[in-house]
Amino acid sequence: MAKRVAVIDIGSNSVRMVVYEKTSRFAFHILHETKSRVRLSEKAYQNGSNLQEIPMQRAFDVLENFLTIIDSFKARKTLCVATSALRDAPNKKDFISRVKNSLGLKIKVIDGQRESYLGAVACANLLPEQDSALSIDIGGGSTEFSLIHKKNIASNLSLNLGTVRLKELFFDNNDIDGAKEYIDSKLTQLDSIEASSIIGIGGTFRAISSALMNSSNYPIKKLHAYESWNKEFSEFLTTILNSNEDELKELGIKKDRFDVIKPGALILDRVLKKIKVKKLITSGVGVREGVYLADMLRNSKDKLPTNYNTSVRYILDSHIDNTTYANQLSRVAKSLFDITHKELGIDEKYRYELGIAAKLCTSGSNIHFYSQYKHSYHLIQDALEFGFTHQQITLIASLVKYTKRKLPSLSHVDKYRDLLPNTEELHALSYLLSLSVALLSHNPRNIDFTLTFEDGELGVASKNSLYLAKESIKKLDSIKNFRIKFSS
Repeated sequence: MAKRVAVIDIGSNSVRMVVYEKTSRFAFHILHETKSRVRLSEKAYQNGSNLQEIPMQRAFDVLENFLTIIDSFKARKTLCVATSALRDAPNKKDFISRVKNSLGLKIKVIDGQRESYLGAVACANLLPEQDSALSIDIGGGSTEFSLIHKKNIASNLSLNLGTVRLKELFFDNNDIDGAKEYIDSKLTQLDSIEASSIIGIGGTFRAISSALMNSSNYPIKKLHAYESWNKEFSEFLTTILNSNEDELKELGIKKDRFDVIKPGALILDRVLKKIKVKKLITSGVGVREGVYLADMLRNSKDKLPTNYNTSVRYILDSHIDNTTYANQLSRVAKSLFDITHKELGIDEKYRYELGIAAKLCTSGSNIHFYSQYKHSYHLIQDALEFGFTHQQITLIASLVKYTKRKLPSLSHVDKYRDLLPNTEELHALSYLLSLSVALLSHNPRNIDFTLTFEDGELGVASKNSLYLAKESIKKLDSIKNFRIKFSS
């Protein structure tokens, strides 16, 4: 697979383009992303699904610009897919031929099941694992559903439900009851579906989730993997459906979504009335990432390796020069956790987050050594994107922020209280990470000490003096009932 790959997704409402770069076999990051709301399907549903000349020209112009951007990044491969608007259009060949002949771009029109599957591939690989989830991707012309059980995907389904389709067929005529009846008739195909959560893909779901986050003063600005409970989400949908444009603006809905947000909200509302889930998870990834992953993982059954995290690997590849030290630090931190967590009252589930924090805590050093942990903190908040819950990201970033410093401040704990462990656990985890860094102050080629813990005393045995470690430990804010004894 080429190191740089561009993916273009031609939807009914928007045309999107992303340029990805691989940093190692299964690790990647986004170099550039852009979109244009060209409304390719505008007035199509009133004209037998035929694409109209003005929207086609808008889409053509955007694609021409996208190819210029792709060329500037020297991407070696471009994958272009089109979904509902072209899939449904009797005159699609006219547009496809024009783009191919004039721009040299080959458009692959994918069917609804493939579109559903690609969105689910992105969710299954790049979101925290779910026992039983139904993905829903509300587009302009269609809505796709897939059942996801852990990393396995089943029951891919595409329905002719979309925001632009509903707007033109029902909302423009103020026929809301007709829209409900139409939606419910399509959703009968979900009669046998059961799931404990819904994963929302696409611009409509993200717009609603973003507005909900703002209204609840959510402490971090990250949509991917944002979780909300059924009751609060359903109530917010009702608020959107009952709001005028001024009220939508106050809720945080952008002006260019005013005319399609209510059709999308109504689809979600009817789905939630039909399928009783506990929580809703927002996906920042979808068909574009699915196209990219399906190409990258074509010899791996479209699945990333077990226990592999592409975001962790990307940070290691791009921001950490001394990976030997990073791995040593992670091993020491996990060893300290294993022998102390019961006595310190730390839930064993936090072992994983401590190990990741230790592995990535020096990632900011290539930005500025003297403020490396501050930069690592911000880098982790932003770039630790895939496969982690917001609770995990916040904990890992918080541990890194306070490495070799005082224990996490009260103001920090208060700001992120709903996403962090209790204060005692957080302080204990923070101390263990700082202690791990202190114990490796001499950067040994191999770990040259052993650790024991009994009755609140950590025993550190080594044939070497560990002078720098002893000096560093003296500077740390300690926790209660924790002593350290060195021996040779």
